[in-house]
Amino acid sequence: MKKLLFIFLAISIIALILAGCTSQSAPAAGTKDNAAAEKTTIRLGGLKGPTSMGMVKLLEDAENGTTLNDYEFTMAGSADELTPKILQGELDILAVPANLGAILYNNSEGSVQFLAVNTLGVIYIVEKGGETIKTWDDLRGKTIYSIGKGSTPEYALNYLLEQNGINAETEVAIEWKIEPSEVVAIMANEDNIVAMLPQPFVTVAEAQFSDLRIALDLTKEWESLDNGSQFITAGLIVRTAFAKEHPDAVENFLKEYNASTEYINANISDAALLVEKYGIVKADVAEKAIPYCNIVCITGSKMKTAVNGYFEVLKAQNPKAVGGTLPKDDFYYGE
Repeated sequence: MKKLLFIFLAISIIALILAGCTSQSAPAAGTKDNAAAEKTTIRLGGLKGPTSMGMVKLLEDAENGTTLNDYEFTMAGSADELTPKILQGELDILAVPANLGAILYNNSEGSVQFLAVNTLGVIYIVEKGGETIKTWDDLRGKTIYSIGKGSTPEYALNYLLEQNGINAETEVAIEWKIEPSEVVAIMANEDNIVAMLPQPFVTVAEAQFSDLRIALDLTKEWESLDNGSQFITAGLIVRTAFAKEHPDAVENFLKEYNASTEYINANISDAALLVEKYGIVKADVAEKAIPYCNIVCITGSKMKTAVNGYFEVLKAQNPKAVGGTLPKDDFYYGE
C-alpha cells in the first residue's frame, strides 16, 4: 500500500509540474485562441441572383480568414425557403426583396430590421427586332410581356406608366408570365416584341438574340422623377435580437459588405469569377450583367429616405405589398 501511495503521489507531482510548464510556456497560443474566439459567426442568407452578388468578395475573404467576423452562407432559389429561417433564428442576416422586409416586420412584431439597400432596380424594358421604344409614350398601344404579376415588378411598372401619363389598364396590354424563360421563349418565335425582364435574364436574352436592345432602364426612369424615393429591388435585413446582442459584429459586417460591393463594381471580371464560384450564375453572364445590376450598399438616413419613399409608392398601389402599413422608425437599423 505504501508503495502504491508513493507511486500515486509521484505521478500527481509530475502532472502538476507539467501543468505548470504548459501554463507558463503557452500564453501566446492561448491569446491567439482567445482572439479567434472573439469573432462572431454571422449566418448569411441570399437569393440566387443579383441580391447575393454583392456578398461574393466578402465570402471569399471569410474563406481566407481575413474578415472581422466569421460567415456561414446559405443560398436559395426563392425567398420562401429562407424567410422562415430568419424568423426561427436559424439565419442572422438575409438579402430579400425590399418589400418583404416590411412584410416580415409587420407580421412578426418587429423581429427584423432593415440594415441596408443592397440592390437598386434590376428591371428593364427591352425590345427585340426594332428601335421603336425610346420613351414611355412609345409604349402606348403596345403589348408588354413580363413577369412579376402581383409583386413589385407590376407595382413599379404601373407606377412609372402612371407618372408618365399612361393608363396601364387601357393604353397598354400586359401579358404576365410566371418565369423569365417563358418570355425568352416568346422572343424566339416573335420578330418584334417588347418585354420587361430583370437582370441577369436580360443578359441571357441578349446572348440569344442579336437584335435585342434595352429600351428603358426602370431605375433611371424612377430617379428622373426626382421625388426622394428610389426604385429598390432588395435589401439586407437582420434579426432585431441579433443586432442588439452583437452590435459590433453588425457594424463590422456593414463595413465588410460595403467593401465587397465596391470591389465587385470596380473589378467586374474578377468579381464575375467569384459569382460563378458561389453558384449564383456563370461568369460570362455575370461579367455582362454586373454593370446593370445596380449593386450598392446604402445605409443610415439615406437608406431610410429611399426605402420609406419606395414603400409609400407600393402601399399606394397595394397595402399588402408592405404588410398593410408603413414600418415604424425602429424598422430602420440605427434609428
